[in-house]
Amino acid sequence: MSTVKENDTVKVHYTGKLTNGQIFDSSLQREPLEVALGQGQLIPGFEKGLIDMAVNEKKTITIDVEDAYGEVNENLFQKISKTQLPEDIQPEVGMGLVGTNANGQQQQFRVAQVEADDIILDGNHPLAGEALVFDLELVEIL
Repeated sequence: MSTVKENDTVKVHYTGKLTNGQIFDSSLQREPLEVALGQGQLIPGFEKGLIDMAVNEKKTITIDVEDAYGEVNENLFQKISKTQLPEDIQPEVGMGLVGTNANGQQQQFRVAQVEADDIILDGNHPLAGEALVFDLELVEIL
């Protein structure tokens, strides 16, 4: 029986949860995720969890913070004046915003805090600092 090896391309169904059971993403209501392993497209723990799985095998894995989106990086928080926002935007905690850096690259932020004249933006991945649990089902090895 064939099993997943490094650099294989696979199709997998998954349900991602926080350790408290809250689901943050699932492929069950859509096509399975097709991904080439070893290309840096997946968080390390997800990819490691697929290695040695056989077609139709199901398992649950827990991914430590380090093998998921890493620890929260305090350097990715920044304070900006509300005057830097378009006039039609009323910032709220949790709201997503897109900014452009000095190189012209876009970066996604979440509003972490709203103050009288300023807002604190968080450039970390929303799942940074979290251990994650994934229910996996290997659909196909391509």
